[in-house]
Amino acid sequence: MYFSVHHKSFFTQNGRFDFPVMSLRAEAAQCGGVVVEFESDDIRQARKSRSITGSALIYLKGPKFLIYVSGALSMWGDRMWHFAISVFLIELYGRNLLLTAVFGLVVAGSVLLLGALIGDWVDRNPRNKVAHASLFIQNISVTVCSIVLMLVFSYKEWIEQIWDGWLTVVCYTVVIILADVANLASTALTIAIQRDWIVVITGYNRGHLAGMNATMRRIDQVTNILAPLAVGQVMTLASNVVGCGFILGWNLVSLIVEFIFLSRVYRIVPALSVKPQVDEEEDQDFLESHGDRTSSQGDCPLRAAAELTEGNCNISLNLKEITNLPVCFQRFKCLLSTCKEGWQAYYRQPVFLAGMGLAFLYTTVLGFDCITTGYAYTQGISGSLLSLLMGVSAITGLMGTVMFTKLRKAYGLVNTGVISSCLHLGCLLLCVCSVFAPGSPVDLSLLMPLSEPNGTAAGSGGVEGQSQKHTWILWGSNQPLLPDRSSIHWTNNTVLFDNIPSGNTPDSYISIILLFLGVITARVGLWSFDLTVTQLLQENICESERGVVNGVQSSMNYLMDLLHFIMVISAPQPQHFGILVIISVLFITTGHTMYFLYARKAKRKHQLDT
Repeated sequence: MYFSVHHKSFFTQNGRFDFPVMSLRAEAAQCGGVVVEFESDDIRQARKSRSITGSALIYLKGPKFLIYVSGALSMWGDRMWHFAISVFLIELYGRNLLLTAVFGLVVAGSVLLLGALIGDWVDRNPRNKVAHASLFIQNISVTVCSIVLMLVFSYKEWIEQIWDGWLTVVCYTVVIILADVANLASTALTIAIQRDWIVVITGYNRGHLAGMNATMRRIDQVTNILAPLAVGQVMTLASNVVGCGFILGWNLVSLIVEFIFLSRVYRIVPALSVKPQVDEEEDQDFLESHGDRTSSQGDCPLRAAAELTEGNCNISLNLKEITNLPVCFQRFKCLLSTCKEGWQAYYRQPVFLAGMGLAFLYTTVLGFDCITTGYAYTQGISGSLLSLLMGVSAITGLMGTVMFTKLRKAYGLVNTGVISSCLHLGCLLLCVCSVFAPGSPVDLSLLMPLSEPNGTAAGSGGVEGQSQKHTWILWGSNQPLLPDRSSIHWTNNTVLFDNIPSGNTPDSYISIILLFLGVITARVGLWSFDLTVTQLLQENICESERGVVNGVQSSMNYLMDLLHFIMVISAPQPQHFGILVIISVLFITTGHTMYFLYARKAKRKHQLDT
């Protein structure tokens, strides 16, 4: 029997030492002996360190880490741009909110109308081409838009003198169009990476999928706070031109890094190069529910759009026309059919109610957007305190992502959504209580101005006296929309003003404390519920329809988000905010009720299957 040790000495039958290990191993092999190795503690620790280092290098080169870094760069750029473009548009149009409102309407309307087409385009094309095209269009659009803004800010007076000022209007139009194109490309990239690539990378493992979803959401929460603050500091300390240049440089660098990382992920995950087509069985099921069609693989953007009554809606100019309409009208009709089939595909999904429930949560003023923060400012909350509350809300959002992973592992995905819904609704009850708590400015009589025609006359008391106590800073009747630039301070999602009098402080801060306590704590359940529905969509939608269904989901989200802005436009005064809070809670309750119905249906189906 032969024994060897790593420090190059060994023990044999004759008791001699100091022979080389290699000679021992050779001799043992020749004699048929067995080599038994002894490792010293130092060698064992060195081997363990090498193992840890190797594992770390493998992770850093792996697809998950590359997706995280690429996603962080993309989210950081998106957050900076979304914040900066709103401020730039305010500055461009004489510090008026008109351009910002138009931009918001264009962005929401374009995603609402084109969401299905974007998702279908993601489905029809190879994954690498979709990701690269979306990435390129997004970053180049932002880059060109930044250049246009730099030129407008630098030569604004000269531009206003050309064509009697119409060149300025052209510049405004170009900026809004480019920004909208960038947002559409960002939507396509989000659908492709966060709704499709992640599912394939995790190998359809539910545990790994939940982990990646939670990590991506944590990155989004952190960038949502830090990115606007970073670009806001640049704009405040330097100028708008420097801010545009900063965003321009970031997008160019980000474009290169993201392109390289996504290309590597595509190479090291072979499954990404395989995109299944709709099989004949799925086609037959679709035919039975939606009528006949002339070909199993139509030429319309959506594969299922081929079951038009006219037959195969081919948009190619070389194909024989099947109708008497001009080619342009055929293409337009085909696009409409694509949108229609996309919405029908969304409705057919088993998780339709869960997706609708998530969309209803967008109709709310109970978040850290310009509406809620503007209301808080009228109630005597300082800008520094608002920034602190935003940071706390980000922390609670991160807690929601952690809670999601633990609840999903312990109770399953569907039950996690139920628990998250109950937690979300329970916390929002604090917001409802704030409407009736001491210090609340709510006045239901303001919803009926015609019943008291003399109450709103200039110089009269009553209602106007109370209205003057809490002046709405954005829609005040006797004040400019924005003060001088020297008094503007940019924060994460709002514009705060120092020189506008906020009126008398409220008699009590109980109302505003309850409001923000409810908003902040509710984010734990909110983000856990959001991740639950996101993973349900990932797991239950067939791969061939994953893009178009998620595109329609984005459209639904934007539609419900538009409703909440319509609510604010209809009731803009601080005294109306309590009504908006109650309406928001009703919409959220409706959304969670839809999810409860889905959960009940899913559990029944599971019981029948077992």
